[in-house]
Amino acid sequence: MPSGQRAQWKGFLKFGEVSCGVALYTAASTSERITFNTINKATGNRVNRIFIDSETEDPVPKEAQTKGFEIENGQYIIIDPEEISAAIPESNKTLEIEAFIPCSDVDDIYFDKPYYLTPDRMGGDAFAALRDAMKKSMVAAIARTVLFRRMRTVLIRPHGKGLIASTLNYDYEVRSSEKAFEEMPKLKIQGEMLDLAKHIISTKKGEFDPATFDDRYEAALADLVKAKLEGRSLPKPKKVQVSKPNDLLAALRESAGMMKAADDKPKRTAANANQGTGRQRAARGVASKAAPSGAAPRRKAS
Repeated sequence: MPSGQRAQWKGFLKFGEVSCGVALYTAASTSERITFNTINKATGNRVNRIFIDSETEDPVPKEAQTKGFEIENGQYIIIDPEEISAAIPESNKTLEIEAFIPCSDVDDIYFDKPYYLTPDRMGGDAFAALRDAMKKSMVAAIARTVLFRRMRTVLIRPHGKGLIASTLNYDYEVRSSEKAFEEMPKLKIQGEMLDLAKHIISTKKGEFDPATFDDRYEAALADLVKAKLEGRSLPKPKKVQVSKPNDLLAALRESAGMMKAADDKPKRTAANANQGTGRQRAARGVASKAAPSGAAPRRKAS
């Protein structure tokens, strides 16, 4: 059980006639992102959200609100929240494995949210047996259960000492790629242009290391907050110049030359990469400016 982290779901993992108690913990979270509140410019106070009637524009209190499904423009079927609750599939709190499949069988476009799947104290042996057997067989597991008030399909894969359970999008939720690319012209790149593109790729090969990725948007927000606290403005970003078709070959030649020169420069080491992301470094600067000694407890930048 992760220290200080609350389980999002607790139940049982069943494969064949074997079952063990398990828990799901959030594997990815946005809680560390900088957030903002909506403020009244005139008073500096936070603005509260109020629901109003679209026709009368009168405020509608919570006890007078219900749900509705639009059947045509402005016409709704009223459905009470109690009716919605009654329609939710009954949960037996069991992740029942239906099949084991090759890990490569699932296109990652179907991946929704990842969760760490951990055993309880009494089910460690069964959990470890499943984990190790899946590792050796190089397979993932498809399971189904009611999660967060919905019937969900879950892909389970070995991950370190435990398992990763990723909820999957339904087929109707994934849009067709054919429509996305239907207006793309049929082009066949060859000759020097293709060779230069392949050369640039070969000089930029590396390894996947999330610790080296900077969230530039979060870093920019942190810099903005810090600049506001210090009473200064940030320089305007430079516009990105998009390569024109007739300039593409020249741009590829220039890029290939730049890549060759970059190979001679020392690369950023893993130790430097682990010093923290740009956002974390900038946020530390914000925190030091926003919370002088002896001040009241610092509010989140919002």
